Amino acid sequence: MSRCADGTSWRRWAAPDYATALLAPTGTLAYVPSMSSDNIVYRAAVWIVPLVIAIVFHEVAHGWVARWLGDPTAAEQRRLSFNPVRHVDPVGTVLLPLSLAIAGAPVFGWAKPVPVVAACLRRPRTGMMLVALAGPGMNLALAILGAFGLGLLSASLGGTLPASGAPRFAADILFSFLMVNVFLAIFNLLPIPPFDGGHVVEGLLPRPLARRYASIGRYGFLLLIGLLVVLPMLVPGADIVARVVGPPARWLLGQLLDLARAIA
Repeated sequence: MSRCADGTSWRRWAAPDYATALLAPTGTLAYVPSMSSDNIVYRAAVWIVPLVIAIVFHEVAHGWVARWLGDPTAAEQRRLSFNPVRHVDPVGTVLLPLSLAIAGAPVFGWAKPVPVVAACLRRPRTGMMLVALAGPGMNLALAILGAFGLGLLSASLGGTLPASGAPRFAADILFSFLMVNVFLAIFNLLPIPPFDGGHVVEGLLPRPLARRYASIGRYGFLLLIGLLVVLPMLVPGADIVARVVGPPARWLLGQLLDLARAIA
């Protein structure tokens, strides 16, 4: 058993799926992702596969940085593996996203929390902030790889993307992979516990305020449902995703698609 076994667990929430409303790319690399396909298997594969990859890498990044900073808990619990089975939450990573994808609703989910023990880090407050930022940082790196992949695919097809077939499926996978990672990164930077941004704010606050702020995290799931579902229903102008996450996500997606077009 780890000397740090009684630590803090981190839960990561995958970004909502606003694919069809976000961006209409133009130029050489121009296509509309076929996310409206009536094929349930196709739709589920296009979103759930990138979602699982993004969440797993996100979680492993937290564990990597925690280990680098002195906390071996994730490594000792074999959570630094890229095997999805070690990270998948049956409800949050499979059942819920699959159900939402089939229903055509915004897709989000979560993985098993990676254990991180602040007391085991060499500089606990600074270390926890770095551990928190590792997840979004990994997703940004994956989004850049997705842009390169989309551009290289288009270049291999003469600068265009097909309307159907295996190349189109690959393009849709890469596009959704790009979008999922961008939204996962930005959404997790919201300065609300238990998101990564909340842990960063906690590390910046004076200790008494930090403890009070961190206590909000126990209501994380209810807070998520309230922000994503209940609040927009009650106050249409208070859509956190559309007003706070959407603008920087659209900007970043635009930059990455420009990169893809340049490669193509």
